[in-house]
Amino acid sequence: MSKVLVLYYSSYGHIAKMADAVAEGARSAGADVDVRRVKETAPEEVAKSAGFVVADHHAELTDPNELTNYDAIIVGTGTRYGRMSSQMAAFWDTTGGVWAKGGLVNKIGGAFTSTATQHGGQETTLFSIITNLMHHGMTIVGLDYAYEGHTGLDEVNGSTPYGASTIAGGDGSRQPTEIELGGARHQGKRIAELATKVFG
Repeated sequence: MSKVLVLYYSSYGHIAKMADAVAEGARSAGADVDVRRVKETAPEEVAKSAGFVVADHHAELTDPNELTNYDAIIVGTGTRYGRMSSQMAAFWDTTGGVWAKGGLVNKIGGAFTSTATQHGGQETTLFSIITNLMHHGMTIVGLDYAYEGHTGLDEVNGSTPYGASTIAGGDGSRQPTEIELGGARHQGKRIAELATKVFG
């Protein structure tokens, strides 16, 4: 059984929902899965006035050394101007000690995201996450084309081969669709399956 961490930051709840779907997929492959969030770094008054939603059912992960306890780490965050949020970046900026020890080398990694609009930087945000994971020596698994949701044209969706994603809408009112949640489950399952093959 592989041990999988789904690590996320979510301002408005979209990524929290995607994180739960990623975890569901990983568990369906028999993995032991933890879902954790990174610390909110925005001032409390800013977060409140912007209507940020805190997913209290997931505990914070503050110690980067905990990352070494997992066979696979799947990272999710909303996009900020085509890159990962500052909250998630701030967490990865604390992982220098883990990097120096090669603590994540050969582990399995993946990324998922959310944008406000259809072309709002999903793929560049995914790559900004993936870049961090690759610098740690991780092997990356995206959302492969075995997932049929990639090819459907009946509705707008956030599917991308670099990782699962959703579109929130400019006012945040659009919630992840079943196609998008299905992509998150598929990616979570694939990553857990590979982690089990590698780490047994």
